[in-house]
Amino acid sequence: MDREFGDFQTPQLLVDAVLKCLRSSGKEWSRVIEPTCGRGNFIEGLLKQALPPDEIQGIEIQDAHANLACKVTKQSVKTRVVIQRANLFDLHLQRNIHWSGNGSLLVLGNPPWITNAELGSLESTNLPAKTNVKGLQGLEARLGKSNFDIAEYIWLKLIRELVSEQPTIALLCKTSVARNVLQFAFEASLPIRNASIRKIDAKKWFGAAVDACLFCVEVGSGEPYYAATLYDDLFTDEPVSIMGMVGKQLVGDMLAYQQVAPIDGISPVTWRQGLKHDAASVMELSYDTHGNLHNKSGEIVVVEPDYIYPLLKSSDLFNKVNMHPHRAIIVPQTRPGENTLALQQTAPRLWSYLTAHMDIFSQRKSSIYQGQPPFTIFGIGEYSFAPYKVGISGLHKTPRFRAIGPIDGLPVMLDDTCYFIACNSAEQAAFLTALLNDPLCLELIQSIAFLDAKRPITKKLLQRIDLRVLYHKVDRHAHLLRFKSELERLGFERDLQEREADSIERFLDEYSPESRRRKPPYTMDALFPDSMDILHSTAL
Repeated sequence: MDREFGDFQTPQLLVDAVLKCLRSSGKEWSRVIEPTCGRGNFIEGLLKQALPPDEIQGIEIQDAHANLACKVTKQSVKTRVVIQRANLFDLHLQRNIHWSGNGSLLVLGNPPWITNAELGSLESTNLPAKTNVKGLQGLEARLGKSNFDIAEYIWLKLIRELVSEQPTIALLCKTSVARNVLQFAFEASLPIRNASIRKIDAKKWFGAAVDACLFCVEVGSGEPYYAATLYDDLFTDEPVSIMGMVGKQLVGDMLAYQQVAPIDGISPVTWRQGLKHDAASVMELSYDTHGNLHNKSGEIVVVEPDYIYPLLKSSDLFNKVNMHPHRAIIVPQTRPGENTLALQQTAPRLWSYLTAHMDIFSQRKSSIYQGQPPFTIFGIGEYSFAPYKVGISGLHKTPRFRAIGPIDGLPVMLDDTCYFIACNSAEQAAFLTALLNDPLCLELIQSIAFLDAKRPITKKLLQRIDLRVLYHKVDRHAHLLRFKSELERLGFERDLQEREADSIERFLDEYSPESRRRKPPYTMDALFPDSMDILHSTAL
């Protein structure tokens, strides 16, 4: 594969399977365009059909591939085939493609599997004109949310420039690309309908460890419908689910979602992401059998203990193997942007250790570190030092919420693959964990999450869980049993009824407006700056 071009040439067996899948719809197309035709494998497959199209247009940027595609055209007897050597991004597909006739149009192929950020790192010129396609601003864009697959740009280009042709577009792509195109088409009011996503085995066909599919849509005819039927393979008739827009949100399983839709709203508490530092070899430490701290290079690390905290990662939260961390992390700041130069006096050993590894920090590529104090971290604030937390892994497909308590009097830190709610007490953490692990909540997450994503659980998703509504819908007895279990795991063992009256009443009280006026020493509004008028009922 040529990395610069995201070049996965489609095997002929897969080409044949895709064409068979398209034929099974009963539709026929007199014209076909392949926007990134490569060596011409799809063109060859089209020409071998019993009823090939009247005309095929192919576009290819790489000369070697275009030459091979031109050789394929010699197999044509009746079909007019044109191979255009060009950069797709330099063409307007309505104005610069010249057809000899009219008729139904199919857009077919396998566009590049590479992101704009990766192309930029390769200093490639195979990029569309630089635009913020998704309209993101500020830190959201800087953190990578404006990064997109080149295939997404190609999809949007095809839909916009060919809309008057009312084509069917059927492209092999990552499933995440299909999902993003569907979302963007809705937001931009692009006229698509009858979308389907049929899974393919990317590992088998391309040696790629990603979820991929044949994504097919109809453009420019009929009422727009921003949903896609999902199938397990190219030929099955039974859909697995329907993914689509509900309100302004993209939902992974529309039918399952209907059962839990009332819980989908706005969380009254703020979910936080764990610490981001992009310097794990220096910042993340582990204990040996003698209690010494080592970094990932094997160096023994001796620094001021006030800056060392227990660390849990996503695998710890998901597997629940060891909630007593064997890892630790250096935390040089207590708030965003805090000046770290003071460490020279307050923690000279730590300063010496960090400066000795300055090269690691200088290699951090993200723009968020530019102009910041030395050794800056993100995801840090008062909430990081809350004694209790409710955490969840962002990387695993099955949601599992965990109550986390202090270790040896120190709050446990989470890395940036995790999300958490900061809590002031064990009761709060146990109450919320029991609530979030209710089947209704887990069903909501499963219906709106996208399991093919690298990070199926996100802060945006978690902020959609309306705890007020959820609390009033859960089975109270089952919730109390989970609540008791979580409390016991955190080291509290009292009679259930006693603990019920104590903890739940106190929990509800601490989240009430009155508690914010009383300003206890460690206030809940410091942990949760959002509005938190949660759970006003006073008894179960």
